[in-house]
Amino acid sequence: MKQNALLLMLFLFSIVGFGQVQTVTYTVSPATFEETTAITITINGNSINETTWGVTGNALYMWTWSFDINDANSIDCPTNGTWTSSNEANRFTYNAISDTYTKTFTPNVFYNRNGLGKIGFLVKAKNGTGDEKSQDIFVEVGAFQTTLTAPLQNSSTIITSGSNLNITATNTNGNASYTLKANGTTLNTNASTASYSYTHTAITNNQNYELSVTQGTTTIVKKFSVIVNPGIVSEAIPVGLVDGINYNAADATKATLVLDAPLKDFVYVAGSFNNWQPTSAYAMKKDPTPDGKFWLELTGLVSGTNYTYQYWVVDAAPISGSPSLVRTADPYSTLVLSPDDDPYIPTTTYPNRPAYPTGQEREVTVLQTGQIPYTWTSATTNFVKPDKEKLVVYELLVRDFDAKRNFQSIIDRIDYFKNLKINAIELLPVMEFEGNESWGYNTSFHMALDKFYGTSDKFKEMIDVCHQNGIAVILDVALNHAFDRNPMVRMWMNDPDGDGWGGPSSENPYFNTVAKHSYSVGNDFNHQLPRTQNYVKRVVKQWIEEYKIDGFRWDLTKGFTQNCPSTVSGGQDNCTNNYQQDRVDVLKSYADYSWGLDPTHYTIFEHLGTDAEEQQWANYKISETPSKGIMMWGILNSQYNQLTMGYNTSNDISRMNSASRGFAAKRLMGYAESHDEERVMFSCLTYGNSNANYSSKDLNTALKRVAAYHALL
Repeated sequence: MKQNALLLMLFLFSIVGFGQVQTVTYTVSPATFEETTAITITINGNSINETTWGVTGNALYMWTWSFDINDANSIDCPTNGTWTSSNEANRFTYNAISDTYTKTFTPNVFYNRNGLGKIGFLVKAKNGTGDEKSQDIFVEVGAFQTTLTAPLQNSSTIITSGSNLNITATNTNGNASYTLKANGTTLNTNASTASYSYTHTAITNNQNYELSVTQGTTTIVKKFSVIVNPGIVSEAIPVGLVDGINYNAADATKATLVLDAPLKDFVYVAGSFNNWQPTSAYAMKKDPTPDGKFWLELTGLVSGTNYTYQYWVVDAAPISGSPSLVRTADPYSTLVLSPDDDPYIPTTTYPNRPAYPTGQEREVTVLQTGQIPYTWTSATTNFVKPDKEKLVVYELLVRDFDAKRNFQSIIDRIDYFKNLKINAIELLPVMEFEGNESWGYNTSFHMALDKFYGTSDKFKEMIDVCHQNGIAVILDVALNHAFDRNPMVRMWMNDPDGDGWGGPSSENPYFNTVAKHSYSVGNDFNHQLPRTQNYVKRVVKQWIEEYKIDGFRWDLTKGFTQNCPSTVSGGQDNCTNNYQQDRVDVLKSYADYSWGLDPTHYTIFEHLGTDAEEQQWANYKISETPSKGIMMWGILNSQYNQLTMGYNTSNDISRMNSASRGFAAKRLMGYAESHDEERVMFSCLTYGNSNANYSSKDLNTALKRVAAYHALL
């Protein structure tokens, strides 16, 4: 399934259910067809258990996508709808007598493109959440077809230096001419055959192959590659290097990359500096210590130039279901380029955005030596944060705040915030997330700023302007989980269908294969693993030191436990919501690390748990100077909402008080609404109480009641 094209709107407390991918039987008529031929896809109803998908009324849908003549450039069908709500245009027609589902269409019209080489589709419920779908099905388009029989199309064959590679292919519809190229150089041609074979001998360098097959005016290109095992150069990693990019302060022509990749055999660095065709000179060295890290010093770089790169991470004998080769961006990227998201970013928001490298796939990391540091004003370097006890916080999603949807729009509206008398802005996640329009909780690169909102310097300017006006800036961080583009997921992933996407494998040194709590979102970090803890601390350090962020709201801290698997006695949800010591300890350690970088840093947990557990954090180190204590997110939406709507005036709002929860200091961040709750004003106007004396549905009355609630808050 083309998962990277799905735009997921994530809600913080969505609980992911797991269904079962069903194998369906099907026919396509006619079996051979051109893109201008009307075809009918027929699904055998006996091969689908609609009940397990929660399907009623035989409402099954086709989710489909198409490829060009070279089986590349995959594009979703424009009438798919969304994964959670398929478009009715893609619904199958059910025939009760034959128990079949059919869909008839003309490919080039249905997909709104010409030059089709293949279509892919699956059968799904209207809402496909929880794997309520079939396997992926692929159908070739056109009478002229080429099959690469060895090696497989788009495969990467791992060989030892000096080995041979046998290449075989066949085609339909008569003879065709074949041309084989490796790294752009022609190796072999055959002018007339329907069965091709060639052996490339004594291969010593990585090869990118293209087999072009021409019949008449149509040419089909099949791509594949060979990765040569360079052998490991064992050499101690220089002292002081950290994971990711290490810039050389004394020499802008150099930078050193470090990758922690346990269980991997070798790693190449491919990038714009070697035309994406790395030789043995770009094979990473490995530190000889146990679990030693891979590293490589790049030389000959030009100061101020944007370079892009990926790691080619190889496991020559992977466990079942895992790939031998993963091409991935740097896990510690601070700027990434995405072929899926970047084309839709306005140039007014991100001028002079680095270009995504032609011919590559998935995210790439940007490296630039000689960067000019942002010049902070004294308002930031001397900023004194508002007291914890006096915070008035404006929660803000950049995407929805203003039509411009960028950091500049916040700068332009600074007077709006001043007039509201707030003294802190809390931003929903701005780290690189999947897609452009999202709340940001589907984070994939926690150290990189999402480009959809603007440049790094513009974000710093926004923070500086806030500080100039006495407003602190707090970031919402989603470190309970990461999504599928995350390199630490992909380097150790379970990908049995070979599409380059999958969840964590059993070897993953960062993630659980199955969440150990009942609020599963994305891929669940295991916060008891040392590599996960190191990664989290690097994320904290990046945003405090690079961006002068004043505090973090830690999203979904209930997920930071390993004690609540689905098999736990008493039930997973009950376990998740009760006191867990491992969670208390690891979150205290993260708070300590934050305070070590900035003693006045706001540390806020969205836990919404038991008082006993929250007291452990709220009362933690409050007697120190400056006073610490973790601030706890405290919801009273229902109570305040009932009062504003004019119902049940006995609603108790005393738990807006820290003391009522056993906190020794004022560490409760109470609220009546946030991004997770319905708006209080909307509820008044929609559901408010109406009687002879007043109506909360009346706008003026509702405004007065909401004003009263704000005064109480």
